[in-house]
Amino acid sequence: MLLLPGSDALSAARFMRLSQQVAELDSKLMLTHAYFVYAIDAEGELDSEKLGALLQPGTSPLPRGDALNEQHVVVVAPRFGTISPWSSKATNIARNCDFDAVNRIERAVVYVIDGLGSLADPTALHGLLHDRMVETTLSALEQLSGLFTAIDPTPLTSVSVIEEGRDALVCANTALGLALADDEIDYLTDAFKALGRNPSDAELMMFAQANSEHCRHKIFNASWTINGIDQEWSLFGMIKNTYQQGGENVLSAYSDNAAVVAGHTAGRFYPDPSSQSWRYHDEPIALLMKVETHNHPTAIAPFAGAGTGSGGEIRDEGAVGRGSRPKAGLCGFTVSHLNLEEYPRPWELNYGKPDRIVTPRQIMTEGPLGAAAFNNEFGRPNLGGYFRTFEVETSEGVRGYHKPIMVAGGFGNIKVEHVDKPPFDAGAKLVVLGGPAMLIGLGGGAASSMASGASTEDLDFASVQRQNPEMQRRCQEVIDRCWERGDDNPIAFIHDVGAGGLSNAFPELVKDGGCGGDFELRNIPSDEKGMSPLEIWCNESQERYVMAINPENLEIFKAMCERERCPHAVVGEAIHDQHLRMGDRLFKNNPVDLPLSLLFGKPPKMHRSTAHVAPPADAFNGEVPISDALERVLTFPAVGSKAFLITIGDRSVTGTVARDQMVGPWQVPVADVAVTTAGLDTHLGEAMSMGERTPVATLDGPASARLAVAEAITNLLAAPVSSLQDIKLSANWMCAAGYRGDDAVLYDTVKAVGLDFCPELGITIPVGKDSMSMRTQWDDNGEAKSVTAPVSLIVTAFAPVGDARETLTPELCRDEATSILLIDLGRGQTRLGGSALAQTYGQLGSSVPDVAAADLKALFAAMVELKAANTVLAYHDRSDGGALIALLEMAFAARCGLEIDVDSTPEQAAALLFNEEVGVLIQVADTQLSVVSEVLVRHGLSDAAVVLAKPRLDERVVVNTPSFELIDSRRGVLQQLWAQNSFAIQRARDNADCADQEYAQIIADDPGLSATLSFDVSSDVSAPMIATGVRPKIAILREQGVNGQAEMAAAFHRAGFDATDVHMSDLKSGRQRLDDFKGFAACGGFSYGDVLGAGEGWAKGVLFDAAMSDQFQAFFEREDSFALGVCNGCQMLSALAPLIPGTEHWPRFARNLSEQYEARLIRVRVEESASILTMGMGGSELPIVVAHGEGRAQFSSAHDLLALESSNRVSLRYIDNQDQVAATFPANPNGSPNGVTGLCNADGRVNIMMPHPERVFRTVQMSWAPADWPEDSGWMRLFRNARVWVD
Repeated sequence: MLLLPGSDALSAARFMRLSQQVAELDSKLMLTHAYFVYAIDAEGELDSEKLGALLQPGTSPLPRGDALNEQHVVVVAPRFGTISPWSSKATNIARNCDFDAVNRIERAVVYVIDGLGSLADPTALHGLLHDRMVETTLSALEQLSGLFTAIDPTPLTSVSVIEEGRDALVCANTALGLALADDEIDYLTDAFKALGRNPSDAELMMFAQANSEHCRHKIFNASWTINGIDQEWSLFGMIKNTYQQGGENVLSAYSDNAAVVAGHTAGRFYPDPSSQSWRYHDEPIALLMKVETHNHPTAIAPFAGAGTGSGGEIRDEGAVGRGSRPKAGLCGFTVSHLNLEEYPRPWELNYGKPDRIVTPRQIMTEGPLGAAAFNNEFGRPNLGGYFRTFEVETSEGVRGYHKPIMVAGGFGNIKVEHVDKPPFDAGAKLVVLGGPAMLIGLGGGAASSMASGASTEDLDFASVQRQNPEMQRRCQEVIDRCWERGDDNPIAFIHDVGAGGLSNAFPELVKDGGCGGDFELRNIPSDEKGMSPLEIWCNESQERYVMAINPENLEIFKAMCERERCPHAVVGEAIHDQHLRMGDRLFKNNPVDLPLSLLFGKPPKMHRSTAHVAPPADAFNGEVPISDALERVLTFPAVGSKAFLITIGDRSVTGTVARDQMVGPWQVPVADVAVTTAGLDTHLGEAMSMGERTPVATLDGPASARLAVAEAITNLLAAPVSSLQDIKLSANWMCAAGYRGDDAVLYDTVKAVGLDFCPELGITIPVGKDSMSMRTQWDDNGEAKSVTAPVSLIVTAFAPVGDARETLTPELCRDEATSILLIDLGRGQTRLGGSALAQTYGQLGSSVPDVAAADLKALFAAMVELKAANTVLAYHDRSDGGALIALLEMAFAARCGLEIDVDSTPEQAAALLFNEEVGVLIQVADTQLSVVSEVLVRHGLSDAAVVLAKPRLDERVVVNTPSFELIDSRRGVLQQLWAQNSFAIQRARDNADCADQEYAQIIADDPGLSATLSFDVSSDVSAPMIATGVRPKIAILREQGVNGQAEMAAAFHRAGFDATDVHMSDLKSGRQRLDDFKGFAACGGFSYGDVLGAGEGWAKGVLFDAAMSDQFQAFFEREDSFALGVCNGCQMLSALAPLIPGTEHWPRFARNLSEQYEARLIRVRVEESASILTMGMGGSELPIVVAHGEGRAQFSSAHDLLALESSNRVSLRYIDNQDQVAATFPANPNGSPNGVTGLCNADGRVNIMMPHPERVFRTVQMSWAPADWPEDSGWMRLFRNARVWVD
C-alpha cells in the first residue's frame, strides 16, 4: 500500500463548525487539522510524484510535508470490504491516464485531535466524525491497509432441508433476513424435498427477494374479508378497474418498469447513428411515467437511501420497452416532526426514536441532498415534489412517520416502436451493463418488507446501498445509442437491476422473454473477490441493467459500450427450457439450478381478514386566536417554503424545462406543476404534479384519497391540459399492514379511488407501487414504543399538454384593479379534520374535507374555458394551510400585499381561512368578473365562487371581517415566517453567512429580476450565413459523466452549425480529430463525478496524455478555431490553460462559498471584452441559469484578478437586481470575486463561463423572462455570434 498526503478536507466554515462540535463533546479535545490521505493498491512500478499530481485538485493548497506523521488522529475510511464511489471514479481516471499499475485508489479523511489520549470512550466522537453505514474509524494510517486485504472467495453454503426438514428453513429465514411467510417456508420445504436436494443459500435469498412483499405485492393481490364479509375485489383488481373503464391512449400498463401513454409528435433531437451529427427526428414521442418509494433505506442512511431511491427510479425509466430515456424527476418526503433546536414548535411531541434510524431532521438534511446529488450528476432536472411532517398522539397511539416516505418519480420518453417487449429466442446473449458487483444492499427487498424494528440492526445496515450516478449516466448513454438506431436497436429485452440484484433481474428477464437461462457466476464483474456466490448473485449494487442481445448484434453493442467506457459482460445465454442454472467454474458447482416454476410459482395466495375500527377523532373546532394560528400554520413544515429542497437540484439540464418550482422575478418556490417541452423545437409539452393528504386518512381514508387525486388535478390545472382523460395517475400506497383497522381503511381507500372516484372522472391509474410496513417499534428503557403511519396515498398526475408558454403560476399581477376569486368545491363547508391548523395544535379534529367527482369535473371544464378566454392572470390551488396560505403564497411571488375580506364572525374566521376543502384561487381583472361569472354559472359553480381578496401594492396584508380587523401585517414579515424552517436547515447544512444573506433579502428593497439589452433581441445576425446552407462543423465535446450535450448541440444547431457528438474516447482512439472542426463546445455535467476536482479528471485526461495534449494545443493555436466551455467544460478548460494562448491569470473554479450545489436563475452583465461570442452584447444585463457546486473563481493572487480586469478578458459578471456587481448570496451564487463568471483568452476565441446560456436560448426555457421577448431569448445571440465569426 502506498500512502500519499492530500489537501485540506474541510473548508474554513465547516472546519470551524466541526471544531465547535468536538469541543462541545469534551472540552479537552481540540480539532487542529483535517486532511485527505490517498491509499493506493498497485502492482509494479508507480511514479508516486506524478500520481500525486493527478490526485491533487488545482483549487486546493499542496499537502503539508508532515501529514503522514501525525499521531493523535482519527482516520475515517470507507467500510472495509466495500469500495467507495469516489474510489471507482478516481481509479477509472488513473487508468485512463495510463497508470496501469494502479489496482485501486481510496481516499480517507484524517482528523488530528489534541487530547485524544484522555478520552475514555471515543464512541460519541466517532459518531460525530463518520457515517457508520458506509465508513469506519481507525486510529492509525497504517490500518488503511485493511482496505486492500485479499480475501479468498467464500464457497457456497446450503441449508439442510433434506436432513432437518422445515426447521432448517425457519432458522435460515431468521439468519439470512429472508422475511418468508409460513406458507412460503412450507412451499420451499416441499419443493426441495421433491427435487431431492438441499437448497443453496443463494437460491433461498433469490426466492426471498423475488417473492418479497416489495416485489410481488402479495397484499394487493390478496383476497379479503372485512367485518366478516368476503369482498369481490382484490386491491390490484380495483386499481386495474380504472384502466378497464378508461385506458385511452395508454400504450403499456402494469407489465413493465413504467407505464407508457401516447404523447406529442415533435422533433426528437439526437445524433444520427452513422454520422454522429445532431439533428431533429420528427416522430411520435411517447410519454412514460413511474413513481417509486425508498422508505426503509432512507430511514437508515438518508443520503444513500434517497440517492439510490432516485437512481433506482431513473433506471426504471431507462429500461422500459426495448430502451427509453428518463427526462424529468420529482422527489417527496414525509417524516415525523423536525424538532428544530433553533425553532421549537408547540405541537412537537419529542417522543423519541430507536437507535437504528436517524432523526427526521437528519432525513430532511441528508436525504434531499442524496436525491439531488443523483439527479444532478445523472443529468435529470428535479421539477416537483412535496414535503410533509406528521406526528400526533391519538387515542390509539402515536401516528407519524418515523419510518419515512421517500418518493422518487418522474417521466421520460420512448419511441413508439420500442414500447413492447417481445419474447426473444434461445441463444440470445444475457448481458449485464454497468458497474461491478459489490457487497452492498444485500436483502433490500426483504428488509423493505418488514416493519422497522422487526429485523436485526446488522441486516438493516446490509440493506443500505451506495450510489454512483456517473456510472448510471454511462449506462444511459449506451441505452440511448441503442434506441437511437430505431429498427436496428440491438436490445432485444432490457430490465433494470434493483431489489434482489441480479438474482431477481436475470430470472425476470428470461421469464418475461419466454426462455430459461444458463449463467456463469464468475462472468459477473466483481470488485470484491471474497464474496460468496450468494453475495455475488444477490447483492443490490446499483447502476446496473440486464438485457438480452441477439448474437448478431453483440459486436455493435460492445462497440457502443467501449465508446462510452461503460462496463459490460456476457453472463449467460438464453435457453429453450424454462430452467435457471448458474454455474460456478471456480468451485465447480451450481449455486442455482432449479425450474423457473419453483421461483415464480404461485405459493398459496394470501387472504386478509380485517374489521373496521372507529377513527381517533377529537374535539378540535378551529376556534383559536387568528394571529397565533397564522404564525403556527406559516411555520408548519408542510405549509412553509421548500426552497432548501429546491435550489440544491438542477432544474435546467436538458434545455426542455418550461416550468420549475421557482416563480417570478423574486424566484419564490410556489409552483405546483412541472412542465417540459416535448422537444427542443416545439412548445408542446408534458406536465406532472403531485397530491397527498395523508393526515386526513387517520380519520377517513377514502376522503384522503379523493383529496389526493383532487390536489394532483388542481395542481396540474395550471398547465394547458385539455381534458381529464389526458391525465394519467401513479398511485403509491403505504400502510402498516395488520395494524388495528388499517387494513380495512386501506381496502376502503383503494375502493374509493379504483371503483368510484377515478372511473367517474374518466382517469386511469396505469402505474403505482405499494409499501405495506409503515410501522416503527422499539424498546425505550423497558417501555414498548411505536409510531404508526396512517394509510398513505401519494398521487402523481401526468399529462401531455398544449403550449407550455400558457402555463399559469401563482404570481399575482401587481394591479389593484383586479380581484382574487376562490372557487370553493367545499361549497361553504369549513371542515378542519386532518388540517394543518389542527395539527399545529396537536390535534386532528373530526369532520374532514371531501370532494365530489362531479364538482371536480365541473371545475376542470370551467378552468379550461377560462384559460382559453385569457381571463386568468394568476392561479393557485387551495391545499395545506387553506385559502389564506394560498393567497399569501401568491403575494410572496409578486412582492405585493393583500386586502382580504371574509364574511364571517371573528370566531369562525380561522375555520374559513385555514380549512383545506378542495378549491382554487384565480386572479382576474375586475373588468372580466362578469365573464368569469357567466362561465361558472354554465358549469354549475356560481354558488362556489366568492371574491376573497385584492392585491395591494404597499405590501400590507390586511384581513377583515364585517365587524373586526383580524390581521394587519407586512408581506416580508409573513414571508420570513413561511421561510423559517427552510432557513434553519439551510443555515445548519450550508454556509451560515450565505443563508443569512438570502433570508435577509426577503425583507430587503429588491426590484426583482429584469433585463436590459444593448441589442435587438428579435434580430438574427446569423440569418445570412444560415441562408447559404453551409453548416460549419462544431464538436459537442463530452467526457464520461457529462450530461449537458443535447441542449448545447441544439443551441449551436439553431445558430447554423453542424453539431457533432464527440466523446473524448473518440479523440483518444482517433475516430475523430479536432482538426476537422471549426470549434468545440465542452459541455456541462459531472465528468468522472468531479472526484479529483470539478472538471479536473477530464482535463488531466488531456494533460497526462502527450498525444491528446498535442492535439488540443494545436487546435487552440489555430487562428480559425474557437472553443466554449460551460460549467464543467469551463472548469475543464480553465485547467487546460497552459495549452491555451492568452490565458495568463485565468482562475480555477473552487467549491461554492455556500458549500452547496446552487441551481438558480440570476442576473449577469455582459462586459465589453475581446470575446467573439459576446460581440454586440456588451452592457446587456439579463437573467441566466446557474447549476453548479464548484463555480467560485479562485485566482492565484489579487494581481491576477486585477490583470484580467484590465486586459479586456472578463466577459460575464454577476450583478444583483439593483444593477450592482453582486457581492452577496444568492445574486452571487458562488462567491466569485468581483462577480467574475465568464472569461475569454486574449484574442477572444476561447471562452469559459459557469452560467448556462445553452439552457436558456429559448424564452420558454426561462423560469422568468420579460413578457415581450420572442421565441429566442437574448442568449441566442451568443451562439449566432459564433456563426458570424466563423464566416
